[in-house]
Amino acid sequence: MTASRDLSVLIPFYNEAGNVIPLIGEIEAALAGIDYEIVCVNDCSDDTTGAELLEAQAKDPARIIIRTHVARAGKSAALMTGLRAVNGRWTQLLDGDGQNDIADTKRLWAELVAPGDTGRLGLIAGKRKSRNDSGFKWLQSRVANGVRRFMLRDNATDTGCGWKLMRTDAFRELPYFASMHRFLPALMKRAGWEVREELVNDRRRWHGQSKYGFLGRLGAGIADLIGMFWLVRRGKPGIAAEWDDPRAGYQSSDAKKSS
Repeated sequence: MTASRDLSVLIPFYNEAGNVIPLIGEIEAALAGIDYEIVCVNDCSDDTTGAELLEAQAKDPARIIIRTHVARAGKSAALMTGLRAVNGRWTQLLDGDGQNDIADTKRLWAELVAPGDTGRLGLIAGKRKSRNDSGFKWLQSRVANGVRRFMLRDNATDTGCGWKLMRTDAFRELPYFASMHRFLPALMKRAGWEVREELVNDRRRWHGQSKYGFLGRLGAGIADLIGMFWLVRRGKPGIAAEWDDPRAGYQSSDAKKSS
C-alpha cells in the first residue's frame, strides 16, 4: 500500500463517551501544518461513543475515518482494524481517554521525523514523565515492566504508555495476537527496527473509567509474556539486499559478527 498522507492518528475507542469530541478537536488544533488523518475504531461501545464519532466525522469527513467492530474484540484487534485503513507513512497510537498528549506528537514529529533521516527507526515509544494512576497501579506497572525486560531483553521501561509513533510499514509487518500492543518494542526489535523512548506527558482520564482490571490483566499478561518469550527466540525475519530497506546493512553486519 502506498502512503498518501504523512501521518495517521489511530485511536481505539471503547465506551469513551464525553472524550471523543474534545480529543479529536485537540488533535486537529495541534497538528495544523501536518498532512494527517484520524482513524477511529469503535470496539463495539454500548454508550454514545459511536454517535460522537459520527458527529466528529460529519464536521471533517475528508480527514476522519471510522471503523466499527460488530463484536467486542479488544485493543490489539482494534489497532489491527485501524491499521488496515491508515494511509500515513507514520502512525500515531493514542488512547481514547485523553491521557495521551498530542502536543508530544507535534514536538517529536518536528524533532525526529520531519527532518527525514529516520534510518532504522521504527518506533518512538512514550515514557510517561509522571503517572496519574493510583499507587497500586504504579506498583503493578513497575513489577510488570521489570519481569518483561528480564524475559524479553527489550530494554523498554514503560510499555503501558499508550503514546507510540511508528513507521506504518514496520507496524504492518508485526505478527498479530491478542494484547500484542503491550509488546510493541520487543516486536519491533525482533523485526530489526530501532526503538527509542521519549518522555511524554501523562494526564488524568477525562471521562469514564479504566477498562483494565488487575486480575484479568495479570492472567492474560502471564500467558502473553510466555508466548512472547518463545516468539523472540525464534529468529528474525530475512531482509533481501534488493529491497530499499534501512535494516539491510544493519542485519548484514550483525550476521558477520555472529559468524
